[in-house]
Amino acid sequence: MFGVGLHFSFRDLMNVRKIALPGAIVQMAMATAVGAFAIQMLGYSLAQGIIFGFSLSVASTIVLLRALEQRSKLDSKGGKIAIGWLIVEDIIMVLALVMLPVAADIMNGETADAGLIFSTFLTVVLKISGFFLFMYLVSRRFLPWLLKTTADLHSSELSTLGTLAIALGFAGIAFIVFDASLALGAFLAGVVVSESKVGRESAKNSLPMRDAFSVLFFVSVGMLFEPMTLINHPGGLLITILVVVVVKGATALLISYWFKQSQEVSYTIAIGLAQIGEFSFILGGLALSHDLINEELYNLILVGAMLSIVINPFLLRFYDIITRKLAVQRGA
Repeated sequence: MFGVGLHFSFRDLMNVRKIALPGAIVQMAMATAVGAFAIQMLGYSLAQGIIFGFSLSVASTIVLLRALEQRSKLDSKGGKIAIGWLIVEDIIMVLALVMLPVAADIMNGETADAGLIFSTFLTVVLKISGFFLFMYLVSRRFLPWLLKTTADLHSSELSTLGTLAIALGFAGIAFIVFDASLALGAFLAGVVVSESKVGRESAKNSLPMRDAFSVLFFVSVGMLFEPMTLINHPGGLLITILVVVVVKGATALLISYWFKQSQEVSYTIAIGLAQIGEFSFILGGLALSHDLINEELYNLILVGAMLSIVINPFLLRFYDIITRKLAVQRGA
């Protein structure tokens, strides 16, 4: 997430807000609705279906980043829209993670009135707003001075360590102080660092460590994978893949066309968002710990993430091949 932020700026976020905000909301709502409806056909309750569908509605920023980097699309219009789209999803997911225990109390028959629900939601919104304000002030005052002071020491090792400390430090502040996600904190730290030339130069030294963390992420996904789910729950697995790849991809494609984006931009957004990852694990695990879903649904979420991560690069590659062939035919 810190690496994503290095390629983004507050100006970029504002430029894509008109499509990223409604796009993320509509796509998440569609994936949740279809997932909830489809999984009920296998005998699950509506509440379980909603949580299951919502878990499938948020894509993995790490997976998207790697896909865009490999295709040199990170700084493209489609890449910036997709990343902004995912930031909106991350913020919505943070709200959902905080509200989930309250929802569990209501569903389990424990006391939870409307005042408690509203106050909890308002507290989360204020804390996230406070974190954005905090990062804005830091970007103008503290970080430029810190980065310049570190660069003046002319030590590449210290510069690399300092960049890593900034990423982890602000991720920790976001989580501990403002109850936001570690991913959101790391992303905004990257955005702040990218605002200055010194920061961008320092961040280049951290690329090997960023790649190492990406590898660890994919290794952790593989460790969570339960192969028997492929055999024991074929119907649920089919529903999961259809929601993640087809429903999410088609919804993003239609929204992009609605906002009059080009074919290349639209397909970059649609295919890039047709996968799930880290936030799906977190929401599914939290729901499982509160007995809102069972082990079977949680395993379906994990397997869906694993398979969608594998499928996504092939979809992007297939689109590139088709695009090149069509271009050659038009040229002929």
